[in-house]
Amino acid sequence: QVQLAESGGGLVQAGGSLRISCVASGRTFSSYAMGWFHQAPGKDREFVAHISRNGGITYYADSVKGRFTISRDNAKSTVYLQMNRLKPEDTAVYYCAATTSMVRLTASGTYDYWGQGTQVTVSS
Repeated sequence: QVQLAESGGGLVQAGGSLRISCVASGRTFSSYAMGWFHQAPGKDREFVAHISRNGGITYYADSVKGRFTISRDNAKSTVYLQMNRLKPEDTAVYYCAATTSMVRLTASGTYDYWGQGTQVTVSS
């Protein structure tokens, strides 16, 4: 079992930046690939980014590529999402998720554990 807790969400103007974090507790953090997803009102949960167990491999949704950066600090059991040049369409609840799988990391069903989410609101 692993427990995940996101933090760092908030209100930001379009063009601004925000960094959200997800702290894991429980089993060894470095055993899990980590992902970020977001869900806007009335929409399905969507993939944003994922990172491999040692942080060496990252992958992004086309909508955030070049603007967002996922990273992790295994010593702190924390995964980050640095969001730059934010747009109003980035407004959503952002969730971190953990999986022992090494494939299909863009699919929400691959992930075994989820945090409660943190709200990110981008004003125009």
